[in-house]
Amino acid sequence: MVLAIVLSGCASVPEDDAWADPRDPFEDFNRDMWAFNEKLDEHVLLPAAEAYENVPEPVREGLRNVSDNLEEPASLLNNALQGKVTDAGVSFWRFVINSTVGVVGIFDVATPLGLERRRETFGETLASYGVPEGPYLMLPGYGPTVVIDRGADLYDRTYFPRSELDFSARAARTGVKALDTRLQLRQQEQLMQNSLDPYSFVKEAYFQYWRNKVYDGNPPVEPDPLEEELDDDFYDQF
Repeated sequence: MVLAIVLSGCASVPEDDAWADPRDPFEDFNRDMWAFNEKLDEHVLLPAAEAYENVPEPVREGLRNVSDNLEEPASLLNNALQGKVTDAGVSFWRFVINSTVGVVGIFDVATPLGLERRRETFGETLASYGVPEGPYLMLPGYGPTVVIDRGADLYDRTYFPRSELDFSARAARTGVKALDTRLQLRQQEQLMQNSLDPYSFVKEAYFQYWRNKVYDGNPPVEPDPLEEELDDDFYDQF
């Protein structure tokens, strides 16, 4: 998968509309947001993440666990909506065990018991029923997404206990996830920097990540429409 991402990221920006990515109809806007996010990351997010890294790992792990535990009821409902009864049961017991024995989720007691996390979002639920993912967007201060992914998040926030969080608690949770994610992404920075077009690199990485989520790690192989068009043009010459 890494090789596929690297190869896809090594393409120059197409100047001909015929080679435009149909998934990315707002590419000009998205590239502007990409440049904005680079500056935001350089001056705000990365320094904050590096400062957060000084917090002892057990504390950071506990904060991650609490944040993840708050998502279990949404995973329960989305697994049920997708007909994944067993996974819905796992999400239920994870929330019960980690909220009680794990002290409101600070400790992940469920995973060592064999109850691996089965996270599902409403966006994945909609996608499983054939709802189009919508255009690719680069959001300011957030990063890459598609409409169905971020838009459906609004519904996942309405489930207990996330629905009971006040503004400060929601902001704290969002901050913890953002800083923790930024620290994890440092491992992929070199790959991105080595690509000829980092914007395209990140876009392809996101679509692979999104499809892996929707298909639970087993996405179907889809033909590349640009490659098909190239093949047609090539053979038309003979």
